[in-house]
Amino acid sequence: MDAHGGFAAGPELKHLRCLVAIVDTGGFTDAALELGVSQAAVSRTLLALESILGVRLLHRTSRTVEPTTAGVRVLARARLLLAAAAELVAEATTGHSRLHVGHAWSAFGRHTTEFQRRWGRDHPGTELRLVRHNSPTGGLAEGLCDLAVVRGALDLERWSHALVGFEDRHVALASDDPWARRRSVRLAEVATRTLALDRRTGTTTLGLWPEDGRPAVEHTHDIDDWLASIASGRCVGVTPRATAAQYRRDGITYRPLRDAAPVPVHLVWRRQDPHPATRAAVALAVGLYGEDGRTRADRRR
Repeated sequence: MDAHGGFAAGPELKHLRCLVAIVDTGGFTDAALELGVSQAAVSRTLLALESILGVRLLHRTSRTVEPTTAGVRVLARARLLLAAAAELVAEATTGHSRLHVGHAWSAFGRHTTEFQRRWGRDHPGTELRLVRHNSPTGGLAEGLCDLAVVRGALDLERWSHALVGFEDRHVALASDDPWARRRSVRLAEVATRTLALDRRTGTTTLGLWPEDGRPAVEHTHDIDDWLASIASGRCVGVTPRATAAQYRRDGITYRPLRDAAPVPVHLVWRRQDPHPATRAAVALAVGLYGEDGRTRADRRR
């Protein structure tokens, strides 16, 4: 609290811009020209910032201006904050020129690169950004994306959504595991091992097995933790094919899992004010996953 019993105000962007301008231009006069204010206003703004922070930020002589030790630290943080503020303004003013697609683990799996290429070709006016966030909604609930790829169990009643396809399940093994030499693994066999299980964002639940035939479990926190547990040989994992495509790691081998239901893949978005490019993203994803089905059908002929 300040001397008057109220809460002291923190630094404002104008204070930070002033400090950066002084250092970058080398003096108060040129900083005033860059900011479009008087030299006296620059001096007052800097003094106000130093008063708020309670430290001296610049060594000032008749010829030079140099940051103090504290000034160097504040200057670095000020640049980051100003850049973030500029990005915030750009996000707000560019409207829907960017499409953020969130995911918890593996985006569109083996279709990710093709999705990016076709999107860039067909929608050059809307930049695509993939956002990985370790939450059940891949960052959608947190406001980090416009729509998200969701594979795990989720209350879809809260969101607008579209089923874009299915992915077969695979078993992830340490590469020196005896099962790694096999072509496939049965679901019942997994029950004899310890299963790495991510309750937060994973797609696998013990409901895949009957109550009297479930595997032992080691809980993990994210994809990297999950992979580390499997590479150690302590556990095996069950995961959609997308993980096998996106996370090819030394020490990890993936094998198809027989007799297990495939994993549905949804695109999910907020009901209110959806991004204008949502329908195009859904159509592209459905088309790519549909190519999988047509390829399997061709192989059976």
